[in-house]
Amino acid sequence: MLKNELELIISGQKISVNRPEPIVADIDVVPYKRRMDPMDAVDALIEGYSVLIVDYYSSGLAVLSELKKHLEKKYTDQSFKGQRELRKTYRELSHKLLLHITNNKLTVRKAPEIGWLETLYPDFTEFLLPFSQVQGLNSSWQWYNKGIFIPVIDRKIHPFYGTYFPTRFEHLKLFDKWLERYKGEKKSAIDVGIGSGILSFQLLKRGFQKVCGTDNNPNAIIGLTQSLKKSKLNSKIELLFGDLFAQNDSKSDLIVFNPPWLPASNKSEGIDNAIYYEKDLFPRFFAEAKKHTRLNGRVVILFSNLAQITNQKESHPIEKELAEGGRFEKELLLHKKVRSASKNTKRNQNWRHEEMIELWVLKLL
Repeated sequence: MLKNELELIISGQKISVNRPEPIVADIDVVPYKRRMDPMDAVDALIEGYSVLIVDYYSSGLAVLSELKKHLEKKYTDQSFKGQRELRKTYRELSHKLLLHITNNKLTVRKAPEIGWLETLYPDFTEFLLPFSQVQGLNSSWQWYNKGIFIPVIDRKIHPFYGTYFPTRFEHLKLFDKWLERYKGEKKSAIDVGIGSGILSFQLLKRGFQKVCGTDNNPNAIIGLTQSLKKSKLNSKIELLFGDLFAQNDSKSDLIVFNPPWLPASNKSEGIDNAIYYEKDLFPRFFAEAKKHTRLNGRVVILFSNLAQITNQKESHPIEKELAEGGRFEKELLLHKKVRSASKNTKRNQNWRHEEMIELWVLKLL
């Protein structure tokens, strides 16, 4: 990908790729080598210092492992809320552990080759990045190269950096089951928050003629634009950058929305916007969805009871709309039980046995 491919003009609007912000200013750092005690580096991070790994990539892994063990002793609350607070603190501190990049390569020894460094930073020859963000770039590069097989579309996707992609497929299977029995018009659909494009691919597979996919994440739009150029679906999917329905002013036979499933406790940024929703998201969505739904059209929302089973005080945003909104009524609600958490996961996820995926079908009042 060339530098100018990191920018796109969509409906006259220029969008640029999101990437971890390179640190180019001179900053004071505490150097760390593996012969040192990892806890010394952890103490420095907690005291507010930046720590630079200067020898081996594995030295940074050792520091992060020690940081995690230290925080797990401090944050003993095993509830969903407690684990979320632990992850928040870990993220803040781990972002002060740094790596040096020169000519798109990590300067430490035995480091992974990460193609995103060349793709996303063609305009930089030397800079620093947080170790945890380098880990994210590395993981993303592996997913992008190898691809992820998605059963409901019977092929792999190659998600662009910073674009949400599913690691569980219950909601996709539930949507496919509903789509298979759908008898309505299939001239057009709007995929709100298209992400890696899977719902749109499902719609086309089930006979929809045209899909408009919107997203406020520039990486989703840029990544899909690149991948669609290589496929036969380029003419069937229109991409728009913007919040919710973006610049789309048309009405559609079907609107699909796979929103975040958890309310945000802080302002969400980047890919977190695909996981946590702000309080005004659903009221704004329903107000706009009414304008974009044809008279006999449907709105399908893929959701979960995750917020309610992890916080009993949390109201269900779709139930709230149906009770108070005066715009839509429920036509159908399907549930699918979530599979058990992997035995390899270290997180306490005993709440998973209560989680249900929900597919809501709404029609205009």
